[in-house]
Amino acid sequence: MESQYPAQAAGAPGNGKVGAMPFLDRLQRWADDRPDETAVVVAGEHLSWSGLRDQAAALVPSAPAITVLSEQNSTRFAVVFAAAVAGERQCAVLDPAWPQQLQDGITARIARMEAGAADPRPAGPVPAGPVSALPASRGTGLGTEPGIGLVDGPPDTSFLVGLTSGTTSVPKAFTRSRRSWQESFEASIEFFGLTQDDRSLAPGPLAASLNLYALAECLYAGAEFHSLDHFDVGAAHAAVRHDGITRLVLVPTMLRLLSERGLAGGVDASGIRSIICAGSKLDARTLEAARRWAPNATIFEYYGASELSFVSGAGLRPGEPVEPGGTGIGKPFPGVDIRILDDHGAELPDGGDGNICVRSGMVSNGYLWGDDGQALRCFDGWYTVGDQGYLSCGTLHMLGRRSDMIITAGTNVYPHEVEMALASVPGVAAAVAAGMADDLRGQRVVAGVVPSHGAVTATQLRSGIDDVLARNKRPLEYFALTELPLTDRGKISRQLLLDWVVRNDPRIRRLG
Repeated sequence: MESQYPAQAAGAPGNGKVGAMPFLDRLQRWADDRPDETAVVVAGEHLSWSGLRDQAAALVPSAPAITVLSEQNSTRFAVVFAAAVAGERQCAVLDPAWPQQLQDGITARIARMEAGAADPRPAGPVPAGPVSALPASRGTGLGTEPGIGLVDGPPDTSFLVGLTSGTTSVPKAFTRSRRSWQESFEASIEFFGLTQDDRSLAPGPLAASLNLYALAECLYAGAEFHSLDHFDVGAAHAAVRHDGITRLVLVPTMLRLLSERGLAGGVDASGIRSIICAGSKLDARTLEAARRWAPNATIFEYYGASELSFVSGAGLRPGEPVEPGGTGIGKPFPGVDIRILDDHGAELPDGGDGNICVRSGMVSNGYLWGDDGQALRCFDGWYTVGDQGYLSCGTLHMLGRRSDMIITAGTNVYPHEVEMALASVPGVAAAVAAGMADDLRGQRVVAGVVPSHGAVTATQLRSGIDDVLARNKRPLEYFALTELPLTDRGKISRQLLLDWVVRNDPRIRRLG
């Protein structure tokens, strides 16, 4: 399927040519046109467009070729980030919550990398299999002389060293080019309808890619950006109440907290026009609460990956019906083509599940370190991070990672589709599914649910997914959970669910 790249994104001034107006040139433009208007607000501290430009420009002469940025949320974060990518410089953004020993190890790797040479742009077509990348480029000094200030480097040069999350092991590192983010900005501004009149609140950590991108996207579009010094429901509600927030960018858990407590506390969110949610597909309870709390908002869900940027998405407009338990994650983003390929690179027919592969100008350069050969693969220009899914009438359906797949009596079952079906059942707040060893079937599907209120029975669960999930994919055992099994990073752990079942953990109860 082919999608046409938009000549110009709505609300994004320019001459219609991708890359013709680099990121920092945009910042300079807003500072010239609207010097005293607010650009960034963090925890009540305001920074104007001219203030951001001038403070960042003052840091440029002393900025190294590669800046390691590890800071809590603040207006200073925005200033340092802008200075760190001036000229041909690069910025590696670390989570300040990571252990110091881990941060020191990453910093040492980057220092060794900085002493190297070549730019990580591929020299030509990348063959099928793992993508390899050369070391990051060394800064040339462009923009370091006094008076040059915030000049952007050539579009194809790398500016960001992205790092996957990690607490005990060294995260994987990849790089992105300036052009890839400029094309991402154009696509997301058009898709989400971001305008200069919007005030976006991203209440999570700026070190996380979702929020870092939201900051840069707003600076590119000339829209006011808001954040908090740390996530706090009361502070987020205060921003919605008093700062005229029109747009939220956040993960599902934050959206549920803001929506449910906002409804209970009478926080008026009628001024919010759009909600952009990433990280996982919204469950029925979160979606219902968000629609009641922010009745005028279009709620956007999208699939993407740090290495791929945006892939597909959909916007649920006020009053629009919801598909219960669906795995669909929308149509391709502007400028993105999607194919489902098998492990040999052959295209699969509509409805056939396999590797979700994309072709776009937004894909990253590849890995500097940590690629196990499967993290980012390429088949003749089509890139995948190993996520599995299928296409149906142009809509991408997300099934999850192949490593999570359950094989039961010869049938492939993805936990994600089971979880989405269960989450659509009334009385279920959240669900998790996994494959338990079974002598007869190889594995059997088991599921745990967190009730939203009162008790829930296995009969209710079975009848609730009758019309949503194929019979051979339905769980054979159900458990009521007092809480979701989560890793120390807050991600669902299906293995922990199985451990709880085996140990008869007090947080789990078998449903008859």
